[in-house]
Amino acid sequence: MAVKSPKKRKTPRRAAAPPIRFGTDGWRGLIARDFTFENATRVARALARWLTEFEDTRGGVVVAYDTRFLADRFARRVAEILTSVGAPVRLATAPTPTPALSYAVRTSGAAAGVMLTASHNTYPWLGIKLKERYGGSASARAVKEVERCLADESRLPRVSPRPRLIEVVDLKPAYVARLAELADLDRIAAAGLRLAIDPMHGSGAGYLKALLDERGIAAVEVRGTPDPLFGGVQPEPIDANLEPLRSAVLREKCDAGLATDGDADRVAALDAGGNFVDPHKIFALVFRHLVERRSLTGGVAKTFSVSKMIDRMAERYGVELVETPIGFKYIAELMLERDLLIGGEESGGIGIRPHLAERDGLLVSLLLAEIVAVEAKPLAECVADLQKEFGPLHYRRLDLTLDPAQKQRALQRFAADDLRRVGDWTVVGREDLDGTKLYLLNAGWVLVRASGTEPVVRIYAEAPAAELAERVVAAVRGLVRSA
Repeated sequence: MAVKSPKKRKTPRRAAAPPIRFGTDGWRGLIARDFTFENATRVARALARWLTEFEDTRGGVVVAYDTRFLADRFARRVAEILTSVGAPVRLATAPTPTPALSYAVRTSGAAAGVMLTASHNTYPWLGIKLKERYGGSASARAVKEVERCLADESRLPRVSPRPRLIEVVDLKPAYVARLAELADLDRIAAAGLRLAIDPMHGSGAGYLKALLDERGIAAVEVRGTPDPLFGGVQPEPIDANLEPLRSAVLREKCDAGLATDGDADRVAALDAGGNFVDPHKIFALVFRHLVERRSLTGGVAKTFSVSKMIDRMAERYGVELVETPIGFKYIAELMLERDLLIGGEESGGIGIRPHLAERDGLLVSLLLAEIVAVEAKPLAECVADLQKEFGPLHYRRLDLTLDPAQKQRALQRFAADDLRRVGDWTVVGREDLDGTKLYLLNAGWVLVRASGTEPVVRIYAEAPAAELAERVVAAVRGLVRSA
């Protein structure tokens, strides 16, 4: 009787790795679900491949991280992978602000910088930001090339770390010295200002406090300890997230409260009464200060969701105005190509020449203090003067978390050509540079778009009165929810 040969078992195919996509500012994912050591290794290998194809690896790479869970371990892993292609790596010794990393990249002649952060996202998230040799956000071209490398793992370099190529360095001293050069700390000290600082448990902790203390400027810091959970509050400096800072401003009778996000590249403020000063007003105040008080020249760039106040100011000053899609990477490219003095986005990211083609929340915080000192009036009066001269304009934003199908329906509904009314207002114009912006008769404008960094739909509105902006947002929220 013939004995049948046992059937050969088929080796199961390994499931294809999920695609990794870079959003408006790098790649982000949920820790342990998307952002794993395996996926971080994949991204690091793609970055290494990109370096060997498009940059001089001898310049090396600067790697830093924020205060998030395991961010230091992920940073070490990324650094090890990059040494596999012979690139020397300068690895930050402690949680570091993104602008400090960017400054180190630009001044050290590094080929690139890699920042382990999810910026303002909630604590379960982590991400990777790529900075090019000029210190700014990676260009669209660079991101496309990195994603191309990710798509073909057969082209990625082998993992063979060379630990001797890693140098652990403190990026803080050089960066803080640069801040001291750019802001008029003597003027701030002479004005006798008292400031409250809120790093929101992020990587900006201790930076401004140490600098102000050194110059004898009274300052109190809240949420200044590293905390991977950010005290249970999203590290985004919006009004609702700044109660600890507000309490400190009122309790300590401070002239202003200055807040930065999780990696300190965004900024927001409170006046002496604890009232929120939104990033649009901060952008406008700094723009005016640089032109009128410091006599600096150059154009201005803004993203699609930024206040029309910037347009009015550019017209008054006779300078070039450029509008870009959402994402500072678009502004960074323009700052390298054109004679631009300042660029900013709605979320509080503001970059200033000649410092960096990149956002810097710590520098802008100091400039706000300088403005209060130079104008010799409270921050609230500075904002009121701005509204009288270039307003009145009031801004509101609402973020809605929707399931994917509803999100898609909402975006399609708002973009439809037959949408002729929003609530009580007639649509008189529309633009679609990034999302859909509708201009409303006697009610300003409203923009609806999907976030590039979070699973939400954002509603932005600006109107001549605060109450009107609130009503417009409410009307659009109803349209989005019913889609």
